[in-house]
Amino acid sequence: MDFDSRLARFLERPSIVKNPEREQLIRDAVERREAIVTVGGALATWTPPESTGRSPQDTLTVQRPESSGTIDWDSPNNIPIDEETFDMVLEDAFSALNAKPHVYELDRVIGADPAYALPVKLLSPLALTSLFADNMFRPVPENIETSVFANRPFTLLALPYNKLDPVRYKGRLRVDPRIGGTSTMVIAMDLDRRIGVVIGSAYCGSVKKLMFSVMNYLLPAESILPLHCSANEGPDGDIALLLGLSGTGKTTLSADPRRALLGDDEHGWSDNGIANFENGCYAKLIDLDAAKEPEIFRAIMHKDDYEQHGAIVENAMVYPDGTFDLTDDRLTPNSRGSYPLSFLSNIKPSSVGDHPTTILFLTADANGVLPPISRLTKEQAMLWFLMGYTSKLAGTETGIVEPQTTFSRFFGEPFMARNPGVYACMLGERLDAHDTDVYLVNTGWVGGPYGEAGRVDIDLTRAMVHAALSGELRNVEYDANELFHVSIPRTCPGVPADLLDPRQSWEDPAAYDVRAAKLAAEFASHFDKAYGEKGIDPEVAAMCPGN
Repeated sequence: MDFDSRLARFLERPSIVKNPEREQLIRDAVERREAIVTVGGALATWTPPESTGRSPQDTLTVQRPESSGTIDWDSPNNIPIDEETFDMVLEDAFSALNAKPHVYELDRVIGADPAYALPVKLLSPLALTSLFADNMFRPVPENIETSVFANRPFTLLALPYNKLDPVRYKGRLRVDPRIGGTSTMVIAMDLDRRIGVVIGSAYCGSVKKLMFSVMNYLLPAESILPLHCSANEGPDGDIALLLGLSGTGKTTLSADPRRALLGDDEHGWSDNGIANFENGCYAKLIDLDAAKEPEIFRAIMHKDDYEQHGAIVENAMVYPDGTFDLTDDRLTPNSRGSYPLSFLSNIKPSSVGDHPTTILFLTADANGVLPPISRLTKEQAMLWFLMGYTSKLAGTETGIVEPQTTFSRFFGEPFMARNPGVYACMLGERLDAHDTDVYLVNTGWVGGPYGEAGRVDIDLTRAMVHAALSGELRNVEYDANELFHVSIPRTCPGVPADLLDPRQSWEDPAAYDVRAAKLAAEFASHFDKAYGEKGIDPEVAAMCPGN
């Protein structure tokens, strides 16, 4: 029996709860002890230790002859699973669902633009997983038949607390050193048949990121560039995109009271402009400060009847009186909060906008050698997009005594399946077509490396971002930095001129030169390893620091 026939037959079962109201999902999650109600009305839940974050080594993609050439199997995050093993997983998922007393069927879409909204059918025995999808995925639009994916829906089976039989999958799935045997967890995608399965991962982000990965694969074939970014809109309709890895300030800088938020994480850039994929936010909560992040704090902590609230707090410390301690990371530093965009005060409800006027690549350079803001040409932007650079700080992990250089292609390596030239070329084409300005913003250190100098003051970073978004940096004079292939503004409103050139801000320029040369060499080495055989445009490759 083919998958579609089996799915249709399964959905005839009386145990299916089809598209329940949000209030029912909240009530069921509480009544079935999947979550508890906290003092403000938000729900709190905790997962097993293996489910406090994504499991990249258990995230697998079916390798089929017809699509294998479109996927970069050299990327460490594109791990293949053979068709037979995936079908075994699918069989086990259906068997487990058949044994459940109730299964929620939730029909939603990924994508705010109806022209390419992807219909998604989620099947899960958990009300909380379904509520998370209700927070994060979008309602089906009335004109869904106009979508390029109208007749190509995606089905996701999510069984967070079931486990695979390690004996059955011995030699087929990885050996997990944590348990000393074959892994009992899988997050698998069949991109050709448009089927996903999550078994054994109770981390809500597994559901979200699986669907993000799917969109990142499907959209380029429809001439749409998927981006791991936040997006906001100014009062005149100008769109800004902010791309950056964890710790670079993407969430903080995109939450601008002068600009309406389209979304904080996942967007597509089509011929129509920018559109958010999601309906909500999935924010990291550790050390969340009401003064520094008032919007996120209010979205989760506002008081409401719990049936009307529905924000989900995952793996944070909650005291018996229902209050939170968001500084406590004993379970995990990756505590998370899921909530609808409508819980924020300054959003654009449609989550769609025009083509971006400005793009900001954010990096937290702990070496202190990158300028706090610099302008990029098209080729330079394509290069920095490929590299996705930031620093992992010394002292954050045992054994790290120097800042650790981190590269994540397209600022989202684990979720970008296709060959790298596809995404980079699509960005370059759009920058040309829409005359979009691109700036590199270093939210890290100036005047010296981490441990010796201070981080760029957030108010100064905001001033630089405002100058970029307002167009004030278009007409100032620039100096070329030949090592990193960027252009440094000589002046920027609201920013001391001596801060803009990083070499001039070091007490010892010779020490700067040594540190900068070391980082540039790391860039060149990584580029050669990751992209040396990938056919990257030579004009783009020439823009790599160290070249």
